[in-house]
Amino acid sequence: MIVIPTILEKDFALAEIKIKLIKDKSRWMQIDVIDGFFSDGKSFELELLNKVGKEIQGNLLDIHLMVKEPIKWIEKCNFVGASRIIGQVEMMNNRDEFVEKIKEAGLEAGLAFDIETEIGEIPKETDLILLMGRKSGFMMAEFDEKIYEKIKKLVKLRENKKMDFEIGIDGGIDEEIIKKLKIEEVDVAYCGGAIFSGNVNDNWEKLNYVSNN
Repeated sequence: MIVIPTILEKDFALAEIKIKLIKDKSRWMQIDVIDGFFSDGKSFELELLNKVGKEIQGNLLDIHLMVKEPIKWIEKCNFVGASRIIGQVEMMNNRDEFVEKIKEAGLEAGLAFDIETEIGEIPKETDLILLMGRKSGFMMAEFDEKIYEKIKKLVKLRENKKMDFEIGIDGGIDEEIIKKLKIEEVDVAYCGGAIFSGNVNDNWEKLNYVSNN
């Protein structure tokens, strides 16, 4: 299992601080995008990432689109150098078209499911399925234990259909939850508060130790 830092901010100056704190520690970093339609509040303008473009040339950007019609954001994600684009299924009309357009751009494609959303059909070319461990957005909430049942269903679906997508979990994750997620065959733990609340170096080392042992 790998740990990927998540950055959700309304103010780019705050996002930039987090980016600089983590860029030399993690190859991947996830930038969360909220447009005010899917969830209350709005994150910083995605194009502002180009201000730190040279500093993060060695990093891989994972863009999580919590936006209306995420397919319309693919070109913008490509513009800021995304390596993987993940869109909330609740806000898209056609999952197959979304995944296909991302793959045509030569990027990894992911689908995200909010905590109350059933998984349903998954396009064969999907690289990653992101399950939210709590309600998406700026509002903080505790990790919801019912996610484990969804993980089990997703693992079974992956095995039965012989698909290769990775499984990622985001929202309220800490060291103890990472231990449980490893047992459930989760591939990626997305962490925000567990990394940036307190000493980033110490938090990063602890989370990675647990994820690798």
